[in-house]
Amino acid sequence: MLEWLIEPLRYTFMIRGLVAAILVGTVCAVVGTYVVLRGMAFLGDALAHAILPGVAIAYLLGGGAQGPLFWGGLAAGIGTALGIGAISREGEIKEDTAIGILFAGMFALGIALISSVRSYTVDLTHFLFGNVLGVTNQDLYLTAAFGGLVLLLVLAFYKEFLVISFDPILAETLRLPDTFFHHLLLVMIAITIVVSLQTVGIALMVAMLVTPAATAYMLTRRLPVMMALGALIGSGSGIVGLYLSYYMNIASGAAIVLTCTALFLLAFLFSPGRGLMWQWTHHKL
Repeated sequence: MLEWLIEPLRYTFMIRGLVAAILVGTVCAVVGTYVVLRGMAFLGDALAHAILPGVAIAYLLGGGAQGPLFWGGLAAGIGTALGIGAISREGEIKEDTAIGILFAGMFALGIALISSVRSYTVDLTHFLFGNVLGVTNQDLYLTAAFGGLVLLLVLAFYKEFLVISFDPILAETLRLPDTFFHHLLLVMIAITIVVSLQTVGIALMVAMLVTPAATAYMLTRRLPVMMALGALIGSGSGIVGLYLSYYMNIASGAAIVLTCTALFLLAFLFSPGRGLMWQWTHHKL
């Protein structure tokens, strides 16, 4: 058993991948707590796809270099997040409609751009499906820096986000700048998505943002505990998923997400108080 655990650690790329998975799992779960509680899963999915044109433009301008892709995705993600907030706040349409419009438009633009690159199937596919085993030291530094920034913002504005999420009337009474914090949360979600791309990719990003937090929601009713449990579930799923990927020769991003999903199903069935089997048993009694 010990040899089974140690063998993958002989490879530097596995160690970097594990560190990246732990960082991403933690940040996604903490931010995902607000996504789950505020019903913003569709927004997370939209932002994950909306960064595609930024990645494609950075690829074209950078001559195929991988370095600029992060910054292109970050610019597109933050721009889309602020655009969604502006259209829904200033216009006459609801936020989900604004999300749908920008999501479809940005994703279509990204497809149009990458289709013009002959080698895009090789160079950009890992952004769609993730390539955590290809994480470089520079990728780790960027993930740690921006992930740490997001966690610091959550810590700094914890009370404000708590009040706005659970008691909008109290937030209005306290004259909290609801618009500012809503836009800040959108930007934080966008940053989280971009730093997570290398791990699970665009196609599976929403799972990392939602599933660990949703699993923790099934296990506790306290927000700090939910964040901590979600971070543990997200990072733990990253570790288990990477080991499964190594020994079963399957895509790392898919293995991580499937591990998250399996843990959610267990919580959905057996969690005390909220689990399906718990409710069924007590109903029978």
